[in-house]
Amino acid sequence: MSVKVREVIDALEHFAPLPLQESYDNAGLQCGLTETEVSGALLCLDVTEDVLHEAVDLGCNMIVSHHPLLFRALKCVSDATDVERCLRLAIQNDIAIYAAHTNLDNAEDGVNYMIAEKLGLIDVVPMQGGGVLGYLPVEEQAEFFLERVKETFRCSCLMHNEMLSRPIGSVAICGGAGDFAIDEAVRQEADAFLTGEMHYHRYFGYDDKIQIAVLGHYESEQYTVELLQRVLEERLPELSLYMTEINTNPIKYLI
Repeated sequence: MSVKVREVIDALEHFAPLPLQESYDNAGLQCGLTETEVSGALLCLDVTEDVLHEAVDLGCNMIVSHHPLLFRALKCVSDATDVERCLRLAIQNDIAIYAAHTNLDNAEDGVNYMIAEKLGLIDVVPMQGGGVLGYLPVEEQAEFFLERVKETFRCSCLMHNEMLSRPIGSVAICGGAGDFAIDEAVRQEADAFLTGEMHYHRYFGYDDKIQIAVLGHYESEQYTVELLQRVLEERLPELSLYMTEINTNPIKYLI
């Protein structure tokens, strides 16, 4: 039984409706025709030239990403930028691209819930202003908790503030660039706050209030491809799905 691009879109938007996206975002169909039959869908965090070549090699004519390829308006489609080259490759190879971004972040059981699941949190609930709050089944000392976070998300390094003296019981999470949610995490009396990116000056004033842990943007959202796979397998079990084997993290660490 064949699956069309529009059916993949319907499945994704049933789970994460587009109205849930933030006003600045550009989630949704990036390029492609909705009535095209899908030979296979490649799931990824970022659309890069390597990912597009991977899709071609796998025989996939659809890519489902978390981060939109087209985030800002293009005034020209040549080969001057990576985005332009990716769009040309997609069109040349008749590959549809769909992005589930902040709508997937904000969806019930979305990206932040997946992060919480990986950490084994329970009783997870949404926070006002974005992110989620959950609880460890058993309290952990801050140092042990941070080591476990680092291992779970395969972080080359983990940025944090002063080690909290009290045990960690409740954890607030806002993956990606989520430092805007830290004050709500404090208001909710979370013991720890996890995010992917945090501005330098946002670290000040939180010692003894909350344990901050900054994983890296890619590291915090890397399991989103598993979430996309779960959503599509549940609604379209006949669809051929592939998870990218390419690490698209543009940030490298000198260890």
